[in-house]
Order: sequence, then structure tokens, then C-alpha cells
Amino acid sequence: MTEPRFSDIQEEHDAEADRRGGDRYRTVWRIAKVTRDGDAGLWRVRNMSDGGMMLAVEVPVTIGERLEIALSETIVISGRVAWCEAGKCGVAFDAAVDGNDVLKQLAAEQQSGDYRAPRLPVHTSAQLIMDGETSQIELADLSQSGAGFVHGGQFEVGKALELVLPGDIRRKAIVRWSRAGRGGLWLTEPLGRADLESIRHFRG
Repeated sequence: MTEPRFSDIQEEHDAEADRRGGDRYRTVWRIAKVTRDGDAGLWRVRNMSDGGMMLAVEVPVTIGERLEIALSETIVISGRVAWCEAGKCGVAFDAAVDGNDVLKQLAAEQQSGDYRAPRLPVHTSAQLIMDGETSQIELADLSQSGAGFVHGGQFEVGKALELVLPGDIRRKAIVRWSRAGRGGLWLTEPLGRADLESIRHFRG
């Protein structure tokens, strides 16, 4: 069973790129894992240049705070918030990158077949409801369409169930794999991006 690729994790390179202050900005539609002091979330990348990036995000952001932006499991860029306004912020990279090369690497990774959607480390209790029975699990990670978990029971691969997250967020899911006390779910009802902008939403 293959996890679907949604439009908001696809990247689009705009041939008619804008030029701002002599720096070339490339339009990018991609979800990145952003880590900051005491928090992490999945934020949407709107555009990037060799020296910076614009992100779409609704959670509060502070000018000057440090961000670590993982565009994939192997491509991670660090920087500081240079500006912010309603629904978006700008990041100045600590060191310039070759934007064209970064986009080429991301495209090659996604086409290789080894691509994995960004996941957040989420360590909290949740529930699985299956055939009227409720099981307690410990979440290990979350993406828009997947979840990893730790359990002490038996789960049949391919079984349909309901995942109940903190805050009574409920999603239909299917067991993708289960072995040695760990398992993975495919969420047939994906989580909204806003649900995953901060892992603090899932604490307690």
C-alpha cells in the first residue's frame, strides 16, 4: 500500500521567477519540518532564494528566532526569522545555498522512490478504535497522512480503524504495518496542515 502524495508536498519551480533586490526567488510548494526552541511543526514553503525563504504559518513567530528547516531527511537549512506578518514569515539563511541545486536534489529524491513525507516527533498517548474496541497507544510520529506508534497488542495489517488524537481529533486510518510492538498507520482522512504546525497541540 503506497502513501499518496498530496499537492501540498509537491514542488513547483516557477519559470517566471521574481527578482527582488537582485536575489532570485523561486516559487516552491512544499511542506518542510521546522524545528525551533521547544517546538516543531510542518510549515508550507512558499518561495526560496539562495539567501532566504518565505514560509506560510499561522502559529506565532518571533523576529530573530532561530529555525532549522528540513526540506527532506537529508536537506536541512538553518536561519533566523527576518520578518513576520499574518500568515507568513521570512527567514534569512545562516549561509547562502545554491537554490537551483537544492530544488534539483529535492526533485531527484522524490523521484527515486525513497521519498518519505516529513514527520513530526510526537510522543503522547492516543487511542485506536477498531471493531468497537478501544486500544491505548503511544504515538511516535505524525505526518499529514501517516502515524507511527508503539503498542502492546496485535494489529492486523490492512485493518481499518479510527485514530483519536489529543484534542479529540479523529481520523480514519488503515494499519500499514505492525511488528515487535511498533506499527504504522495510513490516514485515509489526512490531517490538515494547520493541525501540524506545532507539536504542542498534541501535548497532554
